[in-house]
Amino acid sequence: MFEEGEAGVCPHCDVPLTAFEKLPRSPESPLDDDGIPVEPQHEPLQMSDMRRGKGATLVTALAGLILFFLPWVTVTLPDEARYTGFELARRLGWAWGAGCAWVVLVPTVLSRESIAQLRGARVVATFLSAIPAITVAILLARRPHRTLVPVQIEWGWPMYATFLVSALAVVVSLRLGGRMDDLRVGRGTSGGQTLH
Repeated sequence: MFEEGEAGVCPHCDVPLTAFEKLPRSPESPLDDDGIPVEPQHEPLQMSDMRRGKGATLVTALAGLILFFLPWVTVTLPDEARYTGFELARRLGWAWGAGCAWVVLVPTVLSRESIAQLRGARVVATFLSAIPAITVAILLARRPHRTLVPVQIEWGWPMYATFLVSALAVVVSLRLGGRMDDLRVGRGTSGGQTLH
């Protein structure tokens, strides 16, 4: 932080002064393909690193996937039958959105390798997380009916649980990757060093 030729040695600690461009690169600073140090939000994360909403999003997606295979509807009239979310999707077609959203959400989140990529996946993860809740809302709003034969159904707890898990997944997905002002540097520190 001295002008060129102003001093050859630091007046406070007698450390020889050298121009920044003559200093070697820090071995603790990873470089990108262009030789530029990688910013903290772009540092690679381990696949097993479940911080910053990654683990919570995966847990909600796996819970939603399990709920998709539990009984959503019990028909009592005209026949007695139980239908899981999977079986409803096979009958209705459009209800596949709930199961597919959970299945796609898992690799979408797992494949993100940095904080910046997690933050970039927020919109997609939030959209995928909302699809099961929308599917349940449509099913609840449009009860099946027949004109000649009465139909009586009961909604199962897994369907309501799917709605709640989906809403929770939306909240978690909106925060995927965390805040940018809360970054921890994975390498190196300036702690205990005199800065010139």
